[in-house]
Amino acid sequence: MSNTIFDIAVIGAGPAGSTFARTIADTGRKVLLIDGETKENMKPCGGLLSPDAQKYMAKYRMTIPNDILVNPQIFAVDTVDLVAQKATRYQRHYLNMDRYLFDKYLLSIVPDSVEIVRGRVKSISENPDRYCIEIQLESGEKLTVSSEYIVGADGASSVVRKSLFQDRIHVKKYVAIQEWFRIEGIEPWYYCIFDEETSDSCSWFMQKDGYSIFGGAFDPKNNRENYEKQKQKFAEYIGYSLDNAVKFEACLVTSPRKRSDFALSNGKAFLIGEAAGFISASSFEGISCALISGFALSEAFRNGKDADGIKKIYRKKTLKLRLKLQFKMFKRFVICNPFLRKLIMKSGITSV
Repeated sequence: MSNTIFDIAVIGAGPAGSTFARTIADTGRKVLLIDGETKENMKPCGGLLSPDAQKYMAKYRMTIPNDILVNPQIFAVDTVDLVAQKATRYQRHYLNMDRYLFDKYLLSIVPDSVEIVRGRVKSISENPDRYCIEIQLESGEKLTVSSEYIVGADGASSVVRKSLFQDRIHVKKYVAIQEWFRIEGIEPWYYCIFDEETSDSCSWFMQKDGYSIFGGAFDPKNNRENYEKQKQKFAEYIGYSLDNAVKFEACLVTSPRKRSDFALSNGKAFLIGEAAGFISASSFEGISCALISGFALSEAFRNGKDADGIKKIYRKKTLKLRLKLQFKMFKRFVICNPFLRKLIMKSGITSV
C-alpha cells in the first residue's frame, strides 16, 4: 500500500461503496476503498435489478455487460399466499443478473486513483482529527490506516454504524436464508411468497442459468426451523422437491420500520446504502437505494465545504429516497398483514 493516511476511507465495496468511490475519485482526494466481499461470503440476494435501479443507472449513463445477465429474463411475478392458497400474477420489469458479477463490475470501473484493499475491518476508533481503522487483510496480515472522513457502505452488520452511531443501531433485522438447487423441468417463474405461519415477511423463488433459488427473510429466533417449514410448504405447492441444495447462504438483513432507523452522519462519519437503513422494508430491494445514496453523498462531498456542509447537502439529496422508503414501510404493513393481503389478492389489484 502506498498510503496509510487518507482523506476518505470507504468501508464496503458493494454497489453503494463502489458508486461513491467511483464518483468522488476525480476530486483530488486520497480515497481508500475496503472490499471485504468474496463469492463465498456474499449476502443472499435475488439478484434482480429493479426498475428504480435501472432508472438511476440510465440517469447517470451507466451500462452493464451482457455476461452479467442470466437466463431467464423476468416479466411477471406470481405472488403466493401459502396459508390462504391464493396466487396473483402481476407484471414487473426486472433484469435477472448474477449479483456477484454485478458487484465486481461496479468495482472494476472504479478509477485507479482510488486505492483498493481486500480485507475485513476489525475495529474503528475516533481520534481528535482522524479515524483509525484496523483491517485484517485477505492475506492474513493486519493493516492500520487513518482517514479524515469515513464512509460506511458495509450493509446490515455495518461496523461503522456499530462503532460510531451507537444510539442508532437498534434497527429491526431478519436472517436472510437462501439455497440453490438443480431442478429439471421446472417453469421459469419468479415467485413472491407469504406464509404468516413461518415468517411475517416475504420469501422468493426464481431461476438463474439452470439453478432454482429459494430464499426468504426470517426472524432470528428459530430462523432455520421456520425456513425449512416454509420451504417444504412451498415445495408441496409447486410440486417439486427442494431437498438437495447445492449451495447454502445466510446473513442479516435490515428492515427499517420508522424514520429514526435512517442514520446519515455523525461528525465526519457518513453512512450509505443498507448501512444507513436505505433498503425497502417491503421487498428488501436495496440496489437502487445503494446507487442513489452513493451518488448523493458524492455530490455532497463535491459541494460541501466542511462536515456540516456535507451533512446538510446529503440530507437534502436523500430526502426523496427517505420519503419513498417510509412509504415502503407502510406498504410492508399492508402486504404482510394476512387480512389486508387477502383482500388485495381477491380484489385483483396488481400494482401493490
